[in-house]
Amino acid sequence: MYQIDFKKPIHVHFIGIGGISMSGLAEILLQEQFTVSGSDSRESDITRLLESLGAKVVIGQQASNITEDIDLIVYTAAIHPDNPEYAAAVASGKPMLTRAQLLGQVMSNYRYPVAVAGTHGKTTTTSMLTHILLAADSDPTISVGGMLDAIGGNIRVGKSDYFVTEACEYTNSYHAFHPLISIILNVDADHLDFFSGIEEIIQSFKTFANILPEHGSLIIDGSLDCFDTITKQLPARVVTFGLDPAYDYSAADITYDAEGYPSYTLLKQGDKVTEIKLHVHGLHNVSNSLAAIAAADILGMPQEAWRTGLSEFGGAKRRFEVKGDWNGVTIVDDYAHHPTEIKATLTSAKNTTHNEIWCVFQPHTYSRTKALLPEFAEALHLADHVVLAKIYAAREQDPGTISSQDIADLLQNTYHTDVVYLDTFEAIEDYLINNCKKNDLLITMGAGDVVNIGEDLLKK
Repeated sequence: MYQIDFKKPIHVHFIGIGGISMSGLAEILLQEQFTVSGSDSRESDITRLLESLGAKVVIGQQASNITEDIDLIVYTAAIHPDNPEYAAAVASGKPMLTRAQLLGQVMSNYRYPVAVAGTHGKTTTTSMLTHILLAADSDPTISVGGMLDAIGGNIRVGKSDYFVTEACEYTNSYHAFHPLISIILNVDADHLDFFSGIEEIIQSFKTFANILPEHGSLIIDGSLDCFDTITKQLPARVVTFGLDPAYDYSAADITYDAEGYPSYTLLKQGDKVTEIKLHVHGLHNVSNSLAAIAAADILGMPQEAWRTGLSEFGGAKRRFEVKGDWNGVTIVDDYAHHPTEIKATLTSAKNTTHNEIWCVFQPHTYSRTKALLPEFAEALHLADHVVLAKIYAAREQDPGTISSQDIADLLQNTYHTDVVYLDTFEAIEDYLINNCKKNDLLITMGAGDVVNIGEDLLKK
């Protein structure tokens, strides 16, 4: 594999530079005085930002983008072999790295790299740890899979030895990473267009854990069913977190304020340490905060930074993000696209002050919707009213064997939920205008472009 020498900047070209992770890597290299170019299928705020920082960005992926002066080409898993720019890159014989391989090499350039993994909660936990590190004035470099106000985007390039990134299991990309501290928040059945099932996913996380050096640390939820499988004969130190006081880091005396935000007493190995106040909703975020505290503690961050950082974190973009008030209806947007995430979000919503909960859900990928159909219905029935949008295809083609109507039918027949499937955003907005009432809570939910519905309503 080609190895970058960070002391000798070269010209790196990114195929798909506008992606949230690719753009972050491009920005890091720009800060390190590399020459950066790239292409993307469409112009965006991200591509415009990169151009303002000195990158050359071409809209449209074509063979002519692979020029003689390029030294290294980086591409994402979303780029297919028939992509003309990718084909030209292969034909050129120039060195090539995947996004994950480049990220792994970037991590190796830092003394204290942290990788945050898990089927759910990666962005939130990475953001929580970011806030703690910022509160400690540790000047970290951060790569987060969402937009975070505290760092003005999805990337922060610091000058210290601290580096924090999300580690996604899809296509086993995190196996190319080189962390000193790894976090595993949870292990669930997802990305079933790549994995054959939960057993293969567990083995993937086990491989990820085993990347750690002997002097490294694995921070893992002690309640996981696969805990023993992942941690057995692991050379690194194992640190547990969870709601049971038997774990290394746990929470006691959990209470919720009038806005639904939790507070708790932090326990370390069963002993009371300090009081923690969160500014995000849900019991799942108590768990996420414990993982972030464990990492901060290992890194030597002071307790005051734990308290301050977590109290100041109001959530990443699209994570129970309050968008505004529309005719007395509170509009929230959330990225949840897996049944476990949906259940956590809707359970959190019940702790807020509202009349009825409306959930506008846009399923993400045909394969996930088909594989987890009963689980989607079980999670969504926690809402008082469900409005379903078309499945967001993302990287997939419509197989013609699954649709949002299948979720609607299951919700209606099994749970007798008030549910409707409407195939355009315009129809959904009209339906909400005619049916939502003052003091209701409206949540737009999904990993696609469903956020646009709430934002459109706020303009009316």
